[in-house]
Order: sequence, then structure tokens, then C-alpha cells
Amino acid sequence: FGTMMKYREAELQHGRVAMLAAIGMLVTEEPVEFHPLFESYNKDIGPAIRHLDEVRAVSPFFFEILAVIIGSLEFNRALKGWLPPDEAEGNNLLKDGYFPGDVGFDPLGLKPEDPEEFLELHTKELQNGRVAMLGAAGMIAQELVNGKEIFVNLGVAQDRFDPSLLPVQF
Repeated sequence: FGTMMKYREAELQHGRVAMLAAIGMLVTEEPVEFHPLFESYNKDIGPAIRHLDEVRAVSPFFFEILAVIIGSLEFNRALKGWLPPDEAEGNNLLKDGYFPGDVGFDPLGLKPEDPEEFLELHTKELQNGRVAMLGAAGMIAQELVNGKEIFVNLGVAQDRFDPSLLPVQF
């Protein structure tokens, strides 16, 4: 039982990251081009897989700050849900009463009070995360294969990307 709960915790966390990645890849490319981290109104910076180069060029310390934020969030999750190493027995590493992924963060009050509704919502989140992992992997693979943006490949947006304008050449 402990092993399955660890797997569920990992799958849920990776699914959440993949959902953010899939949305992020779609909204930062042509024709939407919403970039909260840098200005791109004067140039097209190309496929989403190359956007981190632009972030590094515009905000050199962004990744160090991001690593501290992610580390503190993971540390908080470990404190809430995981047993200390000296108390863990076998594969049972999660605290009693801890439900995978439920770290108590619900500022909008969307978490259902009814346990059955919570399990149903949790299952939907897992399923959406699985789809997002496949979707994000597919979008990344497509951009790596031909270097074109997602909507350009679909014929929805025009290709106006000039690789010579990027801070890092590839």
C-alpha cells in the first residue's frame, strides 16, 4: 500500500507540472504570445522549447530564484506528508492520514468537504495530469523534430521566427 501511495504522489506532482507545461507551451507561441517573464512584442522568439534561453538572457538569476522557490515548496510537502527517515518502516514513507498531493493549499476553497467528491476530483486531476504528460511530451517532440511552433505546424499562425535574433544560437 505504501509503494502505491508513493507512486500516486509522484504521478500527481508530475501531472501538475505537465499541466502547467502544456498550457505554458500553448499560450507563449504564435498567435497568442503571452509572456509573463519578458517582453516579446517586438520579435518572435520561436518555439516554446527555446524560450528558456530568452528568460536566461533577460533575467540571469531567474533560475536560481526558481530553484529556491521550488525547493521550499518541496520541503513544505515533505514536512506535511512524509515521515522522517528514522521513523519510516519499509515502504511506508508517508504519514498516516496524509493523502497524496493534499498539502493543505486551497486558497479559493475548491476542495470538496465530502470524501467521495474529493476522491472523484482527485481522480480527475490524475487523469488530466496523465493526458498533460503525453500532450507536453508530444509538443516538445514535435518542436525538436522540425523547430517550428505548434500553431505554425497546424497552419493557424504564420511562421515569422528568425533564429538569428535569439540570445543563444542553435
